[in-house]
Amino acid sequence: MMGGRLWKIGDRIFDLSRQGLIMGILNVTPDSFSDSGKFSTPEKAVEQGLRMAAEGAQIIDVGGESTRPGAESVAAEEELRRVIPVIEELRAKIPSASAGSAQNRLFISIDTSKAQVARRAIQAGASIVNDVTGGRGDEEMMPLVAENKSAFVIMHMQGTPQTMQLEPRYDDVVSEVADFFRQQYARAIECGIDPMAIAFDPGIGFGKTLEHNLELLAQLDRLRVHDRPLVVGVSRKSFLAKLVGSSEVNDRLAPAVALTSLLRARGADVFRVHDVKENVNALQVTEAVLQKTK
Repeated sequence: MMGGRLWKIGDRIFDLSRQGLIMGILNVTPDSFSDSGKFSTPEKAVEQGLRMAAEGAQIIDVGGESTRPGAESVAAEEELRRVIPVIEELRAKIPSASAGSAQNRLFISIDTSKAQVARRAIQAGASIVNDVTGGRGDEEMMPLVAENKSAFVIMHMQGTPQTMQLEPRYDDVVSEVADFFRQQYARAIECGIDPMAIAFDPGIGFGKTLEHNLELLAQLDRLRVHDRPLVVGVSRKSFLAKLVGSSEVNDRLAPAVALTSLLRARGADVFRVHDVKENVNALQVTEAVLQKTK
């Protein structure tokens, strides 16, 4: 019998209390904060997606609009131009991205807040919609997710990418993020989204100070709303640089991998990362130890 923290993606149900998942980040943008547009062409992006799949990512999260602090919004047409060829090519080159029931099946996620982009991405082969606005950015998003029976990641962000790091303030950041999850969960259910298809992301670095980020990570248990899975993205985030005292992006790898192990032990379920191999290895070791404690 399956335990708690079930997440339905397509026709597959993951028991995330038994197995954490790695979501590889594939930014098809010229202005990503972490990879400086290295994968801004379809060819380079597909190559990187295939590499992440080979390294063990169960999900590839494709995004065509940078959400770094201060980033300008991108028109839907431009976002579509960037992501659709990549999703279609990944689907063609990795059969399990679109069909099959193998245990190690790969899923494609679209990182967008626009329903128009999500619709085309789903048609191209995406099974998950990862929305940094948690469904608030486009009133058509939740009905679209429900219509297509897609999995849905509801992320918390205070403000917009343009404003989110301008003195973010909370009375109680953990309570306020949890309340947001409850609110958006209720909206999602009203729109017809399958409760088992919903996951939550506290949005580390999205409208939060260093202290806010640490409080959220330290109190993940308070974010477990309706027993939904928790997606966490700390990979290459600037708060890691503050903690280790280095501005070099490469110096953020070790602390990010350390957090993957720590947060898995504390109840996180899906890890959104740039460096797949290192995080897959860390998660494998962590799972082996955790199995002995049950």
